[in-house]
Order: sequence, then structure tokens, then C-alpha cells
Amino acid sequence: MPTFDATATSEQVIETFAPQIKGKAFLITGAGQPSIGSQMATSLAQAGPAHIVIASRTLSRIYPVVYEIQAIDPTINVSTIQVDLTDHASIRRAASDILSITPKIDVLINSAGVMAIKEYTLDKNGIELQLSANHIGHFLLTNLLVPALEAASGRVINLTSSAFRITHFRFDDWNFSNGKTYDLWTGYGQSKVANILFAWGLTQRLRGRGIVAAAVHPGYNFDTRLGTHLTMDDYAEIPAIRMRNLDKEFVFEEPRSKTFAQIAATPLIAALDPGLKGKAPAFYQNSVVMEADEYARDLGSVERLWTLSEELVGQEFRY
Repeated sequence: MPTFDATATSEQVIETFAPQIKGKAFLITGAGQPSIGSQMATSLAQAGPAHIVIASRTLSRIYPVVYEIQAIDPTINVSTIQVDLTDHASIRRAASDILSITPKIDVLINSAGVMAIKEYTLDKNGIELQLSANHIGHFLLTNLLVPALEAASGRVINLTSSAFRITHFRFDDWNFSNGKTYDLWTGYGQSKVANILFAWGLTQRLRGRGIVAAAVHPGYNFDTRLGTHLTMDDYAEIPAIRMRNLDKEFVFEEPRSKTFAQIAATPLIAALDPGLKGKAPAFYQNSVVMEADEYARDLGSVERLWTLSEELVGQEFRY
């Protein structure tokens, strides 16, 4: 296994793992430009994948990504799927469309998401919006796509964040008492804990079918659209909220900011490293596997989240 450090670039990762890309099928959610997803999509295009499927709420934002992929390699089959990850009917339609255009998915990268919504907001199902968009929508989509993942002995990569260190999953008050106990960072942090717990739950259930999963903290970048609504004062609230929730200090890891070329490197390592099969479930940060906090991976929480997620989407997934 090649050694990468915190400054690794997507170009370096693609060069190293090019044989793992050639002829494969990749599905990425939330790859509107500019984003980590768009950087992953265009980076993968450098090594000749057979098919890149991009699923996004707003198709107009991903057309520039499609054009860039086609300019890199016009032989790549590029498909676009409209999906609103906070709308379960939209997810079911999108999953059906995806299964109709690709018989297999080698890598599913759950990259779409929202961050630190200032006002308490619910989706149409009454679920807090960050939990809905960042976890519940991906939970439903991923499980509906298991036939294509199984056909490829594929893997699932969930993009999480260091925000998972802000809070444990609030099983006794996951919807924030109709907003009474809500704050923007606890809401975001809870959804990011869910991304890790979900990777553990998927691997435990589907390893026997050849499917494994990992959660990845890609690092920090201020060139994407994810945090354009936030100020430095908003970020300054994080340490106090973690202390209140967990009685622990919050420390931003280095590098504090990654370039656009660097921000996709760690997710791509998880997506392409052949060694993941033996490491999964795994949490990646700064290009390497690390140990996530116990509350983000303990078996009891993994099972409680799976059961809650099934209840919220109205469907059981038993493997």
C-alpha cells in the first residue's frame, strides 16, 4: 500500500490507483460544481472508468462537471440523475432509474449534504433537515441500490466530517424537541455521527455479499458552496457546543484548510484502495485509517440507528 500524508492530492491518488478505476462504474451524489464530489468525478475521469453516474438535486449544477468529464475522455459513459435526498419518493424514483442504467456499481460515494443550517428546518416527512439530507436520504438510496453493489462486490463511501466530534447521536431527542433543543452545530454533528454508524451497519450486514463501507472526513476547504452561509463567528461556536455536549475540548486538526486539489484525496483513497476489504468498516482522515470515537462506532448505537432509519423511511432492510 502506498503511503499518503495529509497533503496528498487527488492526482497522486488517481495515479496510484489507476488500475482500480479502469472499466469500473462509480456513482457520486452531490457533485455540483464546485464541490468535493465534482473534484472526485473529474479526477476519476483521468483513469478511464466505464461509467460515472452523478445524482444531484439540481441538474444544472452538474452539467459543467459532465462537460469537463467528456472533455477529459469522451469514451466515458456519463449519466445524470435528479434526486432530492430529503424526499423519499424522489429517492425511490432515482434508485429505480439508476438500476435501469447500470447493472453494477463498483463504488457508491455518498457525498451530498448540507451543513450547519441556522434555522431549525424539517423535511416533508417531519425529519430535521440535516439528518434527512446527510443520512436518512443516503440510507434509503444505498439500500435500494444493494443489487447493483452486490453485482460488483462494491463499496460504499460516506463523507462525514470532524463535526462528528461535536456530539453523540441523540437517540432520545434526535428531532430536537420540535426545535426547542436545536442548534446548528449539534444538528450537523449528529448527522455526521450517523454517517459513520451507517458505514459500520452496512459492513456488518453486507460483508457476506462482498459489500463493505467506510466513512471519510475529507478535511476543510472554503472553495465549495457548503459553508458559504457561515461566518467565522459561527465556526467559533463549535468548541463551546462540544464542551456542552460531551465535556471535551474541540481541536481542529491540521492542515486547517486543504486546497481544492487536496480535498478529494482521502475520499478517493477509501474509494480505491484494494486493502479496504480487509479494513472495513473504517474511518479515514488525512489519508489514513484512524479510530473514530467510541460513540460513533459502538454496536449498540449502530443497531439503534439502523432501526430508527428503517422507521423513518418506512421500510425494513434485512440481509
